[in-house]
Amino acid sequence: MSGLESDGVRIDKWLWAARFFRTRGLATDAIRQGQIQCNGVRPKPSRLLRRGDCLQVKRGDELYLIEVLGLSERRGPAAQAQQLYQETESSRRKREEQAELRRAARLSAPRPPAMRPDKHARGQIRRMLGK
Repeated sequence: MSGLESDGVRIDKWLWAARFFRTRGLATDAIRQGQIQCNGVRPKPSRLLRRGDCLQVKRGDELYLIEVLGLSERRGPAAQAQQLYQETESSRRKREEQAELRRAARLSAPRPPAMRPDKHARGQIRRMLGK
C-alpha cells in the first residue's frame, strides 16, 4: 500500500493493482466504455478512489460488486491484491450461478467429431441419408 492513501488513488491504477485487468490501458478502456461504476456514477479514469467506495466492475460476462478496503498504486501478488477489496456475497453467488449455467451449456452443446469420416464412414452416411 502506498503513502498516498489519504489522497486517494486513480481508479484505473487501482483496478490494475487489484488485478481486475492485466494492463492499466485495459482498465482505462473499460472505464471509458462504461463498464465501471463508482458509487453509482460513471467515473473518468483519473477519478480518485478512496476507501469505502463501492465499485461495479463488468468484465466480460461477469459482474463484480465490490467495496474498496485498501488503496495501492503498485501491482503486487494476487493474495495482496485480494485484500484491497471485498466482494458482496450476493455478487459472488450470482457469478457462481452464471458460471455453472455457462458450464452446463458448454457441456450440452453438440461437439464436432474427433476426426473426419473415412471412406467407409462416408458410405454409411450416404446410405443412411438415402443418397
